[in-house]
Amino acid sequence: MPRERLSMRKVREVLRLKYEQKLSNRAIASSCRLSVGSVHDYLQRARVAGLSWPLPDGLSDEALDLRLFPLAGSFPSDRAVPEWERVVRELRRKAVTLSLLWEEYRSDHPSGYGYSRFCELFQSYASTIDPRMRLVHKAGEKLFVDYAGMTMPVIDRLTGESVAAQIFVATLGASDYTYAEATWSQCLQDWIGSHVRTFAFLGGVPQIIVPDNLKTGITSPCFYEPDINRTYFDMATHYDVAVIPARPAKPRDKALVENHVKTVEQRILARLRDRRFFSLAELNEAIWDLLDDLNNRPFQKMTGSRALFFAQLDAPALRPLPCEPYHFGEWGTARVSIDYHVSVLKSYYSVPYQLLRQEVETRVSALTVEIFFKNTRVASHARSFTEGYCSTIPEHRPSHHRDWGEWPPERMIKWAAETGPFTAKMVEELLTCLVHPAQGYRRCLGIISLSKAYGTARVESACRRALACQAISYQSVKMILKNNLDGAELPEPVPGGPSLKHGNIRGAGYYADTAQLSLESEVIGYK
Repeated sequence: MPRERLSMRKVREVLRLKYEQKLSNRAIASSCRLSVGSVHDYLQRARVAGLSWPLPDGLSDEALDLRLFPLAGSFPSDRAVPEWERVVRELRRKAVTLSLLWEEYRSDHPSGYGYSRFCELFQSYASTIDPRMRLVHKAGEKLFVDYAGMTMPVIDRLTGESVAAQIFVATLGASDYTYAEATWSQCLQDWIGSHVRTFAFLGGVPQIIVPDNLKTGITSPCFYEPDINRTYFDMATHYDVAVIPARPAKPRDKALVENHVKTVEQRILARLRDRRFFSLAELNEAIWDLLDDLNNRPFQKMTGSRALFFAQLDAPALRPLPCEPYHFGEWGTARVSIDYHVSVLKSYYSVPYQLLRQEVETRVSALTVEIFFKNTRVASHARSFTEGYCSTIPEHRPSHHRDWGEWPPERMIKWAAETGPFTAKMVEELLTCLVHPAQGYRRCLGIISLSKAYGTARVESACRRALACQAISYQSVKMILKNNLDGAELPEPVPGGPSLKHGNIRGAGYYADTAQLSLESEVIGYK
């Protein structure tokens, strides 16, 4: 190899000085400001290529460069030329190395190239296929995922409004086999759903997923230790796949999918630019039709196609899919209240009472709410879509609370009457004013519990003032006590003001048939 790659103008000068001026290599090196070794190397290449001086008429710089630096395998030699396309395919198979392939080549051709020349010729050949050397990806190892920069408009038939659909792209490292689909957004649920559909499309699971550092999947894009979203991690665990995000500010970590994003944009999205789509399903059908054409299109610089390489390389190396696909569940955290319930999406779900005040993890799916403590599931409830709904499992209560579910609302009113008649009146009003009974029980118990901090007399006075002001809520009574307003003079009633007694109030009798709806399952220590 030459010490330095020269411009063809200087190469012509080296040949002129040698063959026309008859100068020595050292004199040529001094004149052209080159090393003697470089001069010798270029003259040697010219002799092998059959060139002297003057050069043939019309020989361009490109043609001269090609004759001095022929493509791998075309340099004049009596040695057997390796089958470079086979070498490329074999290198993508698991555990196959260039050294092993050279040993197999030499066993078939004992007088063939040595290992260093074999590697040199391979690197030269590989650079004509892909200057970035993507050949290192092993079969079934990596799946690169990202969103395209382009979006596709989907038109609402009723309003005519156009919504930009996002384009998800996934590419296998070894075969370049590609999947693409349109989703409404890049939110977590769409992100996870695209992965699940990608695995189904491939018919198997790779070892590693390489995403970009988008916020949907990566909570903290640290260079050394990125923090993966809990739901994304849950999905990866279900499929037994590792998630290794590309390093921030290192575009070559995901150069493969970046190139294929451009390919999808050029080969698929650009072809659909003038079509109008009225649903996401319609758009995806069009994308998948062109995606099949993309995967079966022959390579320009290699024999075969993405689909052929996938069948030969990736498909046999992928691990089987699990028995059930992953069902999306969004994770969050919550703290267990003193009533051994946690609030999830404005509804309440019980956990074992031993976990009072502990922080737990919640997983909300389409049908269930699961609660975990230190990675162990401690409760599972049917999901409610009614705001304020309270789901209580009897076994989660302490033993002295388990008979509360049999109490009628009248018993709570009687219990509040032990504090005073105004407290009983406040509890009755709360039970009749709120939409859902469970909301009333929690707040009534909160009012009664204020007597522990302020005493029964002050709570009774605060309830009297709240009733006079028509402020029927736990927070009103609490703020009256906190601001020492329970001893202040009562306000004058407003003539013609609103009354709590009207036709829409259901009254305590309304609850006679709802005594089984987890009545007083909320607070410890009130029996």
